[in-house]
Amino acid sequence: MTKSELKEFLDAKAEQYEHPQFLEQDPLQVPHRFTQKEDIEISAFLTATIAWGNRKSIINNALLMMELMDNTPYDFVMHHQNQDLDVFQRFVHRTFNAGDLAYFIQALKNIYTRHGGLERIFHEHQTTSGLQPAIHQLKGIFFELEHLQRTKKHISDPQTGSAAKRINMFLRWMVRSSEKGVDFNLWKTISPAQLSCPLDVHSGNVARKLRLLQRKQNDAKAVAELDNSLRKMDATDPVRYDFALFGLGVFEKF
Repeated sequence: MTKSELKEFLDAKAEQYEHPQFLEQDPLQVPHRFTQKEDIEISAFLTATIAWGNRKSIINNALLMMELMDNTPYDFVMHHQNQDLDVFQRFVHRTFNAGDLAYFIQALKNIYTRHGGLERIFHEHQTTSGLQPAIHQLKGIFFELEHLQRTKKHISDPQTGSAAKRINMFLRWMVRSSEKGVDFNLWKTISPAQLSCPLDVHSGNVARKLRLLQRKQNDAKAVAELDNSLRKMDATDPVRYDFALFGLGVFEKF
């Protein structure tokens, strides 16, 4: 395909998959159950944190997390007592266990109490190159409380080479337009132009087949390379092509 043909193809696929029906099989359905800004942010952040493995299992366990917080995640985060965290003893998602979840609740309380919330961290630490430096800053802030070393693996850091797929996905959810009924456009202080594609096995393989990506590893350098390719097609909203790449890979086995 020529560059114009490729753009036309991906535009059509993005349009096809960015649809409310997308939510029926996607973890993004979980934060869509809430209306308050902070409830959406926290439910989305926790859901994105466990978004690896079987999608049905991700959704079920994300809903369980919300249930254990009485389906009022922001209120639970801000007003819980230490003994309230005991309810998480029954929770596990792959390697993310009760202790990890309990720390995440404490860290989120610290962020909303002392740092002005998740949006402010990303807004204050974004750069002209995007949000990857802000993800690095988030990790430092997130783990400024006493924590188990094992829990740190559940937040990725682009500065150590990670593609940070789950956090980039969370950022897409928070920042991109809500016009199609999928993402939220909840954070007005960050432009969609700053977003990076949530690179995983599916989107990476499709991107390579379409020659949008040459690098073989799905790492931070590959994210930067894919960002460059997608921004050439749409500088204002490059990550809308995540729907095209993901849909082609997962649903069409492209």
